[in-house]
Amino acid sequence: MRLSQLIDAPFDADICGITADSRQVKKGFVFAALPGSKANGSQFIEDAIMHGAYVIVAGHDAIVPEGSSAKLMRVDNPRLALAQMASKFYARQPQVIAAVTGTSGKTSTVTFTQQLWELSGISQSVSLGTLGVRGDVVRSGSLTTPDTVSLHAELSDLASVGIGHLAMEASSHGLDQYRLDGVNIRIAAYTNLSRDHLDYHEDMDAYFTAKLRLFSQVMKHGIAVLNADDEYFEKISAVCAKVGHRVLTYGEEGRDIRLLSRKAEPLGQKLKLSVFGKEYELTLPLVGKFQVMNALCALGIILAEDSEAEMVVPLLSKLQGVPGRLQLVQGHPNNAAIYVDYAHKPAALEAVLTTLRPHTKGRLVCVVGCGGNRDAGKRPIMGRIAAGLSDLVVVTDDNPRNENAAEIRAAVLEGAHGAKEIGDRREAIEWAVEQLREGDVLVIAGKGHEQGQIVGDRVEPFDDVAVTKTSIQKMKVEA
Repeated sequence: MRLSQLIDAPFDADICGITADSRQVKKGFVFAALPGSKANGSQFIEDAIMHGAYVIVAGHDAIVPEGSSAKLMRVDNPRLALAQMASKFYARQPQVIAAVTGTSGKTSTVTFTQQLWELSGISQSVSLGTLGVRGDVVRSGSLTTPDTVSLHAELSDLASVGIGHLAMEASSHGLDQYRLDGVNIRIAAYTNLSRDHLDYHEDMDAYFTAKLRLFSQVMKHGIAVLNADDEYFEKISAVCAKVGHRVLTYGEEGRDIRLLSRKAEPLGQKLKLSVFGKEYELTLPLVGKFQVMNALCALGIILAEDSEAEMVVPLLSKLQGVPGRLQLVQGHPNNAAIYVDYAHKPAALEAVLTTLRPHTKGRLVCVVGCGGNRDAGKRPIMGRIAAGLSDLVVVTDDNPRNENAAEIRAAVLEGAHGAKEIGDRREAIEWAVEQLREGDVLVIAGKGHEQGQIVGDRVEPFDDVAVTKTSIQKMKVEA
């Protein structure tokens, strides 16, 4: 492929590949030297040239070594230039792409969207995000929004095997770093906004502005599916109107999809909905209002394509929960209920505990911790929420990374007065499981679907669900 096919450049060249990682450069590659908070890509220009880079795309202050045959192209925004080039180099994309942004609910919403597509007879659909690729193609992943080149390569691969519908998560990091620019997004959905990622974003306004890019700049004349109950709804709606997006709303204040009532039942929630003016009653096999909202957001995405509501709405009763999101682990000898959940943010933990309280006849027990090298300000907040909404709290480790685990626990304990401290996560879960009596509910929060515990620079195998099952089995053997 020629460089002129990718970007408006003052010179031309045959291009074999694109990357922002100098270690992945091969002969004939374009190397994008991206600015970063920890390192500037310009530092690796010489290394990229040594590996065979022919074209360097970088900021205006970049230089190439004297005598180098590599061509330097200076641009105002290297990240945006990389995204635009990647979208043309990997030109194929699924025909229908829906992107979901918000603090909480992205993973559940894209998963529910893929399920509804499949249930409504649309074959060759997938979701893409924290859980990797799920649906008619399955691949593991680790990032909510992959890096720019990997994302566009993934979209091309999915399209090449016939995937026509994709629901993907759009993180604030990914939007702020222009990773989604060039993606042909037809539908953009918004769930909610609460405190998160303030170790990256300067403040909540900057966090919201990053999310807003999905609607203000990334999607071009598409359909916005918005949570009408959220405090930021009016701001997003106004931007959508200015840009020219069609807006579809959901929630208790939703104009198009309105939640009229919900009632907790043993196997889920009985819902009464108004969808485009027609009322429906059904049982959603999930617990918690936030899961209702996620399901309604997914419904909005499906109906944005002009699908028949009469056919799609009843399919909500067939949705299956997401691994690690209020995942029920059954079999406790005392008939206690145990849920494993990914809640690692204050708002998410509050939502989970508040959700399960009506289902708790005995004590509500919570195992909780906070990650290292992340927003330290939330630690006492997490402890305070756990202590205020639970009857028994166990503070333990949760991916301490390169911080002192005991100091992290101490910060959480500042807000969780009277909580029990057990640093080893396996021991903490085992102890909590052993304390349960009939009618009790245990929430193991923070890691959800994750398969490892990050300690220092090591990732040690760890699965909350597997440890919980082993703890239950141990109780049965010892009984």
